[in-house]
Amino acid sequence: MTGLRLERLRADHTEALLAFERENREWFTRSISDRGDAYFADFAEIHRARLAEQDAGICHFHVVLDASGALIGRMNLIDVEDGCAELGYRVAEKAAGRGVATAAVGLLCRTAGTSYGLTSLKAVTTLDNPASRRVLERNAFTVVEETVVAGRPGIRFHRDLVGAHHRP
Repeated sequence: MTGLRLERLRADHTEALLAFERENREWFTRSISDRGDAYFADFAEIHRARLAEQDAGICHFHVVLDASGALIGRMNLIDVEDGCAELGYRVAEKAAGRGVATAAVGLLCRTAGTSYGLTSLKAVTTLDNPASRRVLERNAFTVVEETVVAGRPGIRFHRDLVGAHHRP
């Protein structure tokens, strides 16, 4: 996807990120569990806590911007430990089906290996979310096992980042 870029989460992303989450809340809850009303009511505090986690190296949060600079997604690497992190992502409804998630996950995989020194990533998705599964498979993630995600049947994936510059 041309013109797509990732930015590491910053304090000045607060308003745009909250607007993104509100605008897409219903869309997201079709495939993942709802964040709940408290998330939106306490968003500024939650955002500050995420930035503190990022500063501590526990997580790496990113926003996805289109060519015009509009926030159209977010990509997260959480629970960083022993060179591994869990990938999570969400893309705006208006950007769905256009390769945004696939391209952004690819960018984040490269960033994870080069900028953060990670050697592997893991991810999960529900069985009833084939779009997410395709995004992971197109980015060289492989199925590890079946699991349960937010009470629903799911799949756990893994990707080795060693030599990631040679992969999609």
